Amino acid sequence: MKKSRYPDYDVMSEQEAWDRHSRSIVSSRLESVHGYKSLTLMEAEMLRAICSSLAGDNRTDIIQFVLGHIDRSLDAQTGESERKPSVPKAGDLLRSGMKRLNQWSVSEYKHPFIDLTETEQLTIITALSEGKLPLSGDLDFPQKAFFNRLLSWTVESYYSHPTVWSEIGYGGPAYPRGYVRANIGQLDPWEAKPDT
Repeated sequence: MKKSRYPDYDVMSEQEAWDRHSRSIVSSRLESVHGYKSLTLMEAEMLRAICSSLAGDNRTDIIQFVLGHIDRSLDAQTGESERKPSVPKAGDLLRSGMKRLNQWSVSEYKHPFIDLTETEQLTIITALSEGKLPLSGDLDFPQKAFFNRLLSWTVESYYSHPTVWSEIGYGGPAYPRGYVRANIGQLDPWEAKPDT
């Protein structure tokens, strides 16, 4: 378990104050996800290493939730109104980027990405974030877009997991109870109190 300023807080203890729909959504985030609709097992394992590195967390249940979110996002095939015309669709970007990343890893380190040390993986991910990784000699591959898509999916799902909410002291859905004490330093009676 990660160190938390709120070690005794469990956001799920407040679920009776949420409406039924919110309670159902949040509770489902604690259920184990098995199998994928869009990701292959190899892609999922590579994403597990990347997302763990991006989140700074390798807890199986939370990273599995992140992978489930990515898989659902790919399967939903929703519109991408903010995607630049030069950037491939999310699914194509993800698959092409991971394939190139793995090929580069094998050529440079003689091992697939998932077999590298965490330090080596982080070094590669950092270079990718800066657009400095020569992936398959293709200078046109949008490395930063690939990195940003992975980062966005990781962050949005990681910080929607109830375990992480508890660790950061987030009180969960505001509806219908609402947050009353909104000034700096004020907390509602049911909110997490930091361990001082």
